[in-house]
Amino acid sequence: MSGHATEAPPVAAAAAGGLPRRLAGLAVLWLVLATAPLWMPLIGGYDALATRVLVLGLVAMSFNIVLGFTGQMSFGHAAYFGLGAYGAGLTLKFIAASTPLALLFGTLLGGVLGTLFGLLIVRRRGVYFAMVTIAFGQVCFYVAYKWNDLTGGYDGLRGFQRAPLHLGLATIDIAASSRVFYYFVLVIFALAVGAMALVLRSPFGRTLLAIRENERRARFLGIPVERHIWLAFSVSCFFAALAGSLYALLNNFADPLALHYTLSGEIVIMTVMGGMRAFWGPLLGAAVFVVLQDYVSSMTENWMSIIGIIFMLVVLFFPRGLLGFMQRRDAR
Repeated sequence: MSGHATEAPPVAAAAAGGLPRRLAGLAVLWLVLATAPLWMPLIGGYDALATRVLVLGLVAMSFNIVLGFTGQMSFGHAAYFGLGAYGAGLTLKFIAASTPLALLFGTLLGGVLGTLFGLLIVRRRGVYFAMVTIAFGQVCFYVAYKWNDLTGGYDGLRGFQRAPLHLGLATIDIAASSRVFYYFVLVIFALAVGAMALVLRSPFGRTLLAIRENERRARFLGIPVERHIWLAFSVSCFFAALAGSLYALLNNFADPLALHYTLSGEIVIMTVMGGMRAFWGPLLGAAVFVVLQDYVSSMTENWMSIIGIIFMLVVLFFPRGLLGFMQRRDAR
């Protein structure tokens, strides 16, 4: 009897065993990201490709706040990504050659406009929510496309470049070295992901899950559903705009295609492919998508068809995404 009294409950034992496994997985993830510039050349990669994975991984993770954690589909999230890119580029070109200022203005431009737009769509659901987000994204695309004097029109915004970071006694030249810029983006990515995790693990984040699972029950519990969806959409737009600002710094260029609905579709593909109900799933999906895009596009012009086939196979055979499948198999 005493032996049974000291035996841990199955759920508690599973939770106790799962924590070290999760910590080990996080340690491996950050080790892989920290050493990416060292091992990627061995498989044909390069620093800019690794940086692109981080940038698109960040925008996919920001989109997942709306889709995976709140249950709302947005097909216009590229709008806030592109606004962030233009905000950063315009700051560097017309205001000041300051990388921190460019990140700040780019994030504010996309985040604030996304917050204001969210007030207009917060009562829409399903296909209506998705279609209105597409419409807003296309409005932003056509403004950037037609406003030649400010945005450069179809040719894009040029004539700026990321500036070195002046930190008092030291200067970090992120403009000259793609590897140094990768680690700069990695630091920004880590801070953004840490803030995102705090938001989603807070009572606010748990409320979003309740809305996703059963919106009607959440209303009966007295939860202000529209307010929470609007706040989730706003937070998502700020992170997407930050990713867009980094994208402009990566390319020293901003173009209207960064606002187009085709990029929104690619963001959806990354999120669903990696696992939209897993926090790190969109990052895995972005890594798979970006690497496939880089390698397959170098061999054929029909690279999108191949990625589309892979996406369909993932949806059919791994409905929880690649990361969800791995986590489920590990749990078994």
